[in-house]
Amino acid sequence: MVKVGDYELPDDLYYTDKHTWAKVEGDNVRVGVDAIGVALAGKIIFVRVKKVGKEVKAGKNFGTGEAGKGVIPLVAPVTGEIVETNPKAGGREVKAVNEDPYGEGWLAVIKPTGDKDSELGALKHGDNVVAWAEEEIKQI
Repeated sequence: MVKVGDYELPDDLYYTDKHTWAKVEGDNVRVGVDAIGVALAGKIIFVRVKKVGKEVKAGKNFGTGEAGKGVIPLVAPVTGEIVETNPKAGGREVKAVNEDPYGEGWLAVIKPTGDKDSELGALKHGDNVVAWAEEEIKQI
């Protein structure tokens, strides 16, 4: 676990510049919003994620979140098909997203159809998370 300021960033996750995280689970990738993203947004009050069966592209939106500071894009970390969405983190059911973003607050599971390793390799992970996170929390 990496701790930057008041924010924890699990070190087994990959992070996009737009504050979505990715966790490899077998052949699939679980996705959510990181703790810094939640703080930057203010309190998230509504989440809309594309439906199961929809295709998503790495770097493009797979949904949106609404917060006190406006609408935030939810950026897909990998290209693939949404195979599962979290009923505890959709619509106005967002308590888990705000309070447990790495656990109960996950948003979707994507079955990659692109070059998963290459796409994940382009994200923040390991040694390059801390410097990025330190710059991001300056905006809070």
